[in-house]
Amino acid sequence: MRREIAEFLNTDLQFIKGVGPVLAERFNDVLGGRRVLDFLLHKPAYVRNRKITESIAGVDAGDIITIPLLIKSCKKPKVAPWMKRARAMRVVCNDKMGNPVVIQFFNSKYLDYWLAKLPIGEWRMVSGKIEAGNPPVINHPEFIETMDTATKIPSAQAIYPSGEGLTQKIFASVRDQIFTRLQSLLSNNDDAELREFFDALQHVHFAKTSDDLLPNATYVAKLAYCELLAHQVAIAISRRNRTTQKNKKQKRVKKHDYMTQFWDTLPYNLTDAQSRAVDEIFKDMDADVPMMRLVQGDVGSGKTIVALIASLKMAESGGQSALLAPTDTLAQQHFAKIKPMCDNLGIVCDVLTGRDKGTVRREKLISLKSGRTKIVIGTHALFSADVEYKDLGLVIVDEQHRFGVNQRESLREKGANVDLLALSATPIPRTLSMTMYGDMDISIINEKPAGRLPIRTTKLPIARTNDLIERIKQQIANGSKVFWICPLVQDDNGVGTAAAIARHEMLREIFPTAGLVHGQMPKDARDKVMTEFADNNSSMSILVATTVIEVGIDVPKASIIVIENAEQFGLAALHQLRGRVGRGKIQSYCILLYGLNVSPEGLKRLDILCETDDGFVIAEQDLMMRGVGELLGTRQSGWIQYHFASVREHRDLFKLAARAACDNEVSNWMRDLMNIFECGENISA
Repeated sequence: MRREIAEFLNTDLQFIKGVGPVLAERFNDVLGGRRVLDFLLHKPAYVRNRKITESIAGVDAGDIITIPLLIKSCKKPKVAPWMKRARAMRVVCNDKMGNPVVIQFFNSKYLDYWLAKLPIGEWRMVSGKIEAGNPPVINHPEFIETMDTATKIPSAQAIYPSGEGLTQKIFASVRDQIFTRLQSLLSNNDDAELREFFDALQHVHFAKTSDDLLPNATYVAKLAYCELLAHQVAIAISRRNRTTQKNKKQKRVKKHDYMTQFWDTLPYNLTDAQSRAVDEIFKDMDADVPMMRLVQGDVGSGKTIVALIASLKMAESGGQSALLAPTDTLAQQHFAKIKPMCDNLGIVCDVLTGRDKGTVRREKLISLKSGRTKIVIGTHALFSADVEYKDLGLVIVDEQHRFGVNQRESLREKGANVDLLALSATPIPRTLSMTMYGDMDISIINEKPAGRLPIRTTKLPIARTNDLIERIKQQIANGSKVFWICPLVQDDNGVGTAAAIARHEMLREIFPTAGLVHGQMPKDARDKVMTEFADNNSSMSILVATTVIEVGIDVPKASIIVIENAEQFGLAALHQLRGRVGRGKIQSYCILLYGLNVSPEGLKRLDILCETDDGFVIAEQDLMMRGVGELLGTRQSGWIQYHFASVREHRDLFKLAARAACDNEVSNWMRDLMNIFECGENISA
């Protein structure tokens, strides 16, 4: 890619005419960046038709019209100091057939401006939404042009996902300037593939109909292939780089025999799937290239013990292992499970989180730097600048989708050619896992430990809530604990969706010690409540929560989870929530409460969950029904955030891209794509 084009793509949007630093920061909030490139990768959502209509007759309320109007009269409202809001300014007009139309403005601050735009006795081309009235009304038209400048109103207007302070006119102005400059830069470029790519971008940004923005539309599909190719080339290079001489590992020499003692004291046998995963991990750790392995397993399938076994093998050679957890609560939970086993073997295991301060933190850092601590469990604090390791050999990332690539690499860089073991309790369909983890080997734990009873899942209409509460009273009297999940913290919009705060107030009248946690609470307060609920001796028998508990505390006494408005969740999310119960040896239950307006598809999702507890089957169904965006949620750091590609819609393109990435040498065009889609920042081609 020519230097001039690359420089322009990285230009800050504040330097585009009419933008400036304030709007550039607003673009940053919407685009996830504030460069020209970020704008180009922001696809319009749909196209609004603004074709010219000669007469108001036959136009329905709610329609968008563009119509020539003769300005007949204007009634400017009087604004008295005591009035909270001025009455609307009404401009009466006629269309070409003499039918009356009223244009209304409500903001008194700009009345003189609008009057100047609509001089009495002249024709103007007006575009906006028709509202019901006699005569019909257009409130605050989006376009007002003279008949000579009417061509400024687009007949097909691309509408972008936007944010506060960013109008569609601003988007259009920035888009027009960007493509004018690109055309100039590309005019002297002889790279046909690069020109075709930017031509496809232009067709998408200047789409004529909403159909032109569908996944399989010609130019969207072309951009999707380019995006998939960029990621697959990056993955291919990453795999190739792992085998280069500079990345060769030193052969580790066994100094201790922890594994024999561990196997002798383990009170249960591993499942066949766990044993396979362990064998694959050991083979990778003994190889002369760094391990890059993902262990996928359902909630409760025993991934933690597999991770501990890998850490013990590393400790046998004197090496250190770091287990990275997404939250303090999960880090403490892992520590509570792993430390007693390490104590029995004489291995120093510690926990390091952002809570550690002063002398306590310094002592932990000294123990790590000296090599005394062989296994450390923690949050992002593990890769802080002041954390040093003597011989970090293994990094384990739990719930790895919650950490971005750069975070994982920051931890790996604290050692030499460190092995990486990633854990995920989110079952992922094969196609999707190949897309996201193509540079990693994958082990699947698809068995539950012996003795685990299947969770009984049922669906109930919201009208039966009182009956459900009576059943819950009986279970609590028998010593059970209950999760009650709501999709919202509070129902600000009055749409009737279950809100945690309101549900907590209602349940507290029946269960006075009911707890509440949600994402808007301070983290320390949230962790305190969750820890109290997990305590077997606590009187808190019911916890109302949002999805902050989706992956978190392990409460063996929790045998019931109620998910309210369950139809609003994706299958994968429901399955993850269900995994909060069934951790002990008592029968557990999941109750899916659905609302009055549940759709047939919503009921179908709940039926699937009632029929199976196989996370991989559920994930495949969720992908087919709702797509990757719903399956994975939005903006989860670490997932590939595609701009044009859809794993559900573009499976054939993915296969083509993967084949092209493997079969061909990396061309300049492929490097250009990697730069454009920023999937190879840390990869040397």
